[in-house]
Amino acid sequence: MVAIIKTSASLRRPFHYNENKVEQGVAELLLIQNYPVEEAVKSADIRLKYMLKLTELNSKTSVNSVHISLNFAPGEDFEKEKSQKIAKEYMHGIGFENQPYLVYKHTDAGHPHLHIVTTNIGLDGKRIALHNIGKLKSEPTRKAIEKQFGLVPAESQKQGLFIAKPVSISKLDYGKSETKRAIGNVLQHVLRNYSYTSLPELNALLKGYRILADRGTEESRIFKNRGLVYRVLDGQGNKVGVPVKASSFHFPATLNAIESKFEFNKTERKKYINSIRSAIDLTVLKMHKSSLDEVIKCLEKQGIVTVKRENQEARLYGVTFVDHRTKCVFNGSALGKKYSANGLLDRIGNNQKNDTVAPKSYVKSTSQSQENPRDQRLILPVPDKETRISNSSSRGMLDTVIAPEETYSYLPFEWRKKKRKKRKQVK
Repeated sequence: MVAIIKTSASLRRPFHYNENKVEQGVAELLLIQNYPVEEAVKSADIRLKYMLKLTELNSKTSVNSVHISLNFAPGEDFEKEKSQKIAKEYMHGIGFENQPYLVYKHTDAGHPHLHIVTTNIGLDGKRIALHNIGKLKSEPTRKAIEKQFGLVPAESQKQGLFIAKPVSISKLDYGKSETKRAIGNVLQHVLRNYSYTSLPELNALLKGYRILADRGTEESRIFKNRGLVYRVLDGQGNKVGVPVKASSFHFPATLNAIESKFEFNKTERKKYINSIRSAIDLTVLKMHKSSLDEVIKCLEKQGIVTVKRENQEARLYGVTFVDHRTKCVFNGSALGKKYSANGLLDRIGNNQKNDTVAPKSYVKSTSQSQENPRDQRLILPVPDKETRISNSSSRGMLDTVIAPEETYSYLPFEWRKKKRKKRKQVK
């Protein structure tokens, strides 16, 4: 079981998100807990207003909404009573057993999962602390529930959650409502959780779900008016179904909303840039002289999907890496020249430049050393051209990965001073 906790300053957003799912027939209200009136079972308006009244008891707290998702492995589809017990055990473990909360069961994804909506403001107006709740309370509770109910551990489940699940074309009747629902389910997850810095990077990510964010041609009216539509793609990348306007979704999915995240995402993904570089470097080193497709398959097993960009003549001109481990998207050239399309082809082939051959100033031939026997400088053998190329392919990469950082040791001045001997006083 994978537990994800999200907090915000708006109760309405997670509440309406789940209630809309119920109206669409892809979710079920599974449990209404700690509500004082029976009318809450019948009225969604009462369910929302009760929690909003609690938030008004503490006006100083800005973050008063808690939205939790409990994700189970594919095949772990339980009956209603067992799902309710799991939700109650989890809320008790994180200290929310006395809070009013709503539990929804969603059926619109490839794996069964529950959504829980609650507030961290109690009946006495006091705030339940949320700092480090994931590490200190959620993780121990999650592990205990896995043992109690015999669930698949989160560590095993995450291995299968790396790769995106495409939208099923067979389930669409090419009607507007079904297409919008399928696209919306993907967009809410992608736009909220992934870091991308351009529309092409976002499309590289959406391609895995067979979705395209389309602005049209530069001469089109939609492009000139900064509009955006979303399209479903078939297996060959052709547009099928009805286009859906970005402005028709109840969450921000327009071009302006997407572009507003670029600068933040650019800063956010910097902390993961060394991780993906190292993964690519080690894979290329391990699979030297393999084909690019073989390298791509090896990276995909690690959770990194490589999207190739080709022209109409099927010539490769760029690559984009979608790292599902860190939820970051990187254009190859943004990582550096050696991670671009040409850089990768050079590194896995035999065209890599030789950087490991000793400079000529340090190489001295045998005949020269015999003429001057006093010359004690190190004599390095000069490798032939084929040896240099093969060695540089493997050692050049290895040096990059394992090269230690330069450091220095500081010795205080007082420790470096020599102690003066005391002169004996003549009596």
